[in-house]
Amino acid sequence: MPTDTAKPSTPRKLVVTGGAGYIGSVCAARLVEAGHDVTVIDDLSTGHADAVPEGAQFIQGDAAEVAQTLLGEGFDGVLHFAAKSLVGESMQDPGTYWRGNVLTSLRLLDAMRTHNTPRLVFSSTAATYGEPEVSPIPETAPTGPTNTYGATKLAIDHAISSYARAHGLAAVSLRYFNVAGAYGRYGERHTTETHLIPLVLQVATGDRAQVQIYGDDYPTADGTAIRDYIHVTDLADAHLLALEHARAGEHEIYNLGNGTGFSVRQVIEACREVTGHPIPATVAQRRAGDPAVLVASSERARTRLGWKPERPDLTTMVADAWRFTQERRAARS
Repeated sequence: MPTDTAKPSTPRKLVVTGGAGYIGSVCAARLVEAGHDVTVIDDLSTGHADAVPEGAQFIQGDAAEVAQTLLGEGFDGVLHFAAKSLVGESMQDPGTYWRGNVLTSLRLLDAMRTHNTPRLVFSSTAATYGEPEVSPIPETAPTGPTNTYGATKLAIDHAISSYARAHGLAAVSLRYFNVAGAYGRYGERHTTETHLIPLVLQVATGDRAQVQIYGDDYPTADGTAIRDYIHVTDLADAHLLALEHARAGEHEIYNLGNGTGFSVRQVIEACREVTGHPIPATVAQRRAGDPAVLVASSERARTRLGWKPERPDLTTMVADAWRFTQERRAARS
């Protein structure tokens, strides 16, 4: 998407919670580029201080606690990324996720109401749909999360709807699956990595011996599961557009994705092509509850927000992630 696509009619004063993380940092950078006044709040539990973009103010701390006083300075909106997001961990330690995601978000909503902060863009997830019966998944699909992480995000969505109706909040939730790629010096560097593309790239860097394919007997063209992938820059631009389209008293929900999806084998092959590494892969048993296909329909976002992915090609996503990975390794050496 061209840099000026999501340019605001007037610059706004904004808070980005979790703005030192992967997606939050890219969004914060795009907001700064678009002319907004940005303040990042991040406790750095999973984020990185050097990922906060130049031109943004940075406050280290708990998003809800900082917001209690910070929003009193007068802000036009909040983009809320701060959350715990590891599915497996959420099932093993649900209390941490209910407190860290839901209670934090409720306190943030109350702070916004206290200080009359009018707009919210929330980073939700397609995990709220669980194992849907239709694909691509529309926003009208029934929700039924199969893990605690997805359940906490759905609970927050319900709370946002209530606050919008009762207090006139202008809110948008964006639901998406797998995010990939990098934007300049902003990219994916999780301490605990669970995403397929960075895991495959770890084989190319020599940090992992091989990659596992969980099931090759799915009813798909090559037998491996298909998932949706979206470039992190396209995702960030959707947040900027959502900010502009938020309407008082309404809570809109949009799914974001490429509309087709890529199989596990396609991802591995794209990584081989980009890196020039053979990337050994072994087949393991399916993981319980893994559907064959999970792809989001973005038709509503295209129609109402005027958004479409400008970087839908898998090779582009992998190439950007690989460039970022190599630059990070070179900087450390």
